[in-house]
Amino acid sequence: MLKKTITYTDFNDNERTEDFYFNLTKSEVMEMEMTTTGGLAEKISGIIAAQDIPAIIKIFKDLILDSYGEKSPDGKRFIKNKELTDGFTQTEAYSNLFMELATDAEAATKFVNGITPTVNKPMTAQVGN
Repeated sequence: MLKKTITYTDFNDNERTEDFYFNLTKSEVMEMEMTTTGGLAEKISGIIAAQDIPAIIKIFKDLILDSYGEKSPDGKRFIKNKELTDGFTQTEAYSNLFMELATDAEAATKFVNGITPTVNKPMTAQVGN
């Protein structure tokens, strides 16, 4: 699980700093790996090597949206649903995170590695050069 502290300005012009949580379970990563020809890590590496910017942007967006959620108060569950995801995407926190990942290869690599657990072998991809 990755806890990301994001500072942003809300739509009432108030600066806020909040913690946001991102996580992919082993089963979610396995499903992504098994339903992507050649595996997700290889696909990401190939897209990055080809500098396919539209595909890179889509993958970052999908990873952010697929991994965003909120911990239950008792810590037993990590809740992900369309309502929570939609709420997050309607904030400047989402916009700030998206821009950070799209423009900072080191931050993008840290994010991807932070949200993905190890399943047999780590799903790691080096983003950027």
